[in-house]
Amino acid sequence: MSTAPDLEYDQHRPVVSVAHRGDPAGYACPIFPGKRYEEWVLNDPAGWDVAGVRPVRDDIERRVRGLLDGLKRHTAATATAL
Repeated sequence: MSTAPDLEYDQHRPVVSVAHRGDPAGYACPIFPGKRYEEWVLNDPAGWDVAGVRPVRDDIERRVRGLLDGLKRHTAATATAL
């Protein structure tokens, strides 16, 4: 497997959590210690009409909102512990 060319170390340095889509092209998401990783298995809507793409869009929105809620809870718990 190769690493996706647009994933560079400096881009991940300030990141707490990385969500990536399993890639049929065979790219591997690089691993950076201390980061939280989630693999989101999503359908590729390339060539679909708008009605077909909407459920994928809605799924991504649901996942992003869930990720943000989890990060907010983590941040609040960390701040309380200090």
